[in-house]
Amino acid sequence: MTTKTTMHKNSGTTMYRFRSLFALLALTVAGPAVSQSGDFPGGDLEDLKQEVLKLNRDLLVLEEDLLFPAQSQVAVYVSMDVGHFFDLDTVKLHIDNKLVETHLYTDHQNQALIRGGIQPLFKGNLKSGEHTITAYFTGIGPEQREFKRAATLDLKKTDEPAVVELRITDSGSKQQPEFEVIEWPAP
Repeated sequence: MTTKTTMHKNSGTTMYRFRSLFALLALTVAGPAVSQSGDFPGGDLEDLKQEVLKLNRDLLVLEEDLLFPAQSQVAVYVSMDVGHFFDLDTVKLHIDNKLVETHLYTDHQNQALIRGGIQPLFKGNLKSGEHTITAYFTGIGPEQREFKRAATLDLKKTDEPAVVELRITDSGSKQQPEFEVIEWPAP
């Protein structure tokens, strides 16, 4: 039932973006014809296009604020340090023992993480209170063997947005990767 609600919200968002894009395209195509007929000056048309773009940007920000209010917002990111001992394949994210996100990584995404990139994995809403965040990592570890590990964080969600990092680091002394789930301090 939750999936249907999410899909319905996503389809509404997609439809809205499609309409906005269609309106902008219509302005772009119809603009030169109207401008050439002399009924609508070209400079005013450019101003109108800029206003439509600004309005669309503002509406997207408002939409995000409505879907993910700050007091219930949680965001989860993935980072990797060096990557000598682990080649990431998938991450599965569970919140309160419910699968909320799965991501399959490409070679290009792995390289971006190794170069210092941080990938947004999940953004959603959580009620205030105690929650358990568990990440399951699958990939190729030392000696080219399949490697599976999990890391857990007990999160005390407050009315502030929560930001969580799934951090993969190399341990030179152990010659294998380490996995941590870290909550960033509230701003």
